[in-house]
Amino acid sequence: MSTLTTEKDLDQLTLTFVAEFDAPPSRVWQIWEDPRQLERWWGPPTLPATFTRHDLSTGSESAYFMTGADGERAHGWWEITSVAAPDTFSYDDGFADEHGGHQEGLGVVHATVTLEAVGSGTRMIIENRFESVEHLEELLAMGMEAGMAQAMTQIDDVLAR
Repeated sequence: MSTLTTEKDLDQLTLTFVAEFDAPPSRVWQIWEDPRQLERWWGPPTLPATFTRHDLSTGSESAYFMTGADGERAHGWWEITSVAAPDTFSYDDGFADEHGGHQEGLGVVHATVTLEAVGSGTRMIIENRFESVEHLEELLAMGMEAGMAQAMTQIDDVLAR
């Protein structure tokens, strides 16, 4: 990963990650599309993800959990809202209970992933849009920014396989 930048915009309620990889967009798309590749990088190294359901098509829902060192699991879900392979897709991301049910009151993050060809590589932009400043600040306090940055450092290894 040649670069990784993070931009918080409280006025726009966004947290955006931008990274560049030495692989074409079609290859970077695969790390999102294939659940086995996705779970090798989605969680930070100390909180790896397991996807129990994943289909990168409009209207589908993914289910996953992240497992801490103590064995405790944090569950989440995605609802895929739009897909234009291999350039972009959007999804809603939220917390789930241990049965995959959506947890109310914890907010939903609306995310858009964009893959752009840059020379022989790819620029990946992940824009996360929050419901309110309080929602954004709550997830920042939970470690979302640092966790995502740590997770993204694992992508080069996944792309190399």
